[in-house]
Amino acid sequence: MKCKICEGTNLKEISANNKRYYNCLDCEFIFINSNYLLNSDEELTQYNQHNNSIENEGYVNMFENFIKEAISPFIKEGKALDFGSGPGPVLSELLKRKGFDISIYDPFYAPNLPSTKFDLISSTEVFEHFINPLENIELILSLLNKNGILAIMTHFHYNDEDSFKKWWYIRDPTHISFYTKKTFEYLAKKYNLEYIFNNEKNISTFKKK
Repeated sequence: MKCKICEGTNLKEISANNKRYYNCLDCEFIFINSNYLLNSDEELTQYNQHNNSIENEGYVNMFENFIKEAISPFIKEGKALDFGSGPGPVLSELLKRKGFDISIYDPFYAPNLPSTKFDLISSTEVFEHFINPLENIELILSLLNKNGILAIMTHFHYNDEDSFKKWWYIRDPTHISFYTKKTFEYLAKKYNLEYIFNNEKNISTFKKK
């Protein structure tokens, strides 16, 4: 068994939420045992239960705050991709209103991946769903222009086993991959990215060198 981020073998098994996870003691990535992965139909059923619409005020406010923190200080315009846009692409609508030329991609709801490259790629509440994170990250970076911005929202775990076992974020059966700032620092170094912002909670922004 190897870590799906750093490929190290310094792993500790954690039992939580009636499932088994592996915690990499080197890069702090946590991933679920493959026996507990949902199939694609089960996964889609979960996503269809989400109330992700422009009429959901709390959902819109979450994205407005994300744009304010993770995007606006670093890029104001250009071609943008919402990677993992979900059933109601609220973020893409908000970015469009701010003047971005926006495209969307989602493996379930908008499966035609654009062939162009982008100045900004956003990925909100998506990284925790990745079965093979490096494959998805490499795909994202292949679509990002040099000096482009990658803005990510996914909740950081606390790197504490007792806290992880009680964490609300693991209750969603589609949440299978969990990161910390240290995990993202490793990824930044691996892919020659500048880690330009994090809020110590759930947001990371990178610049492609």
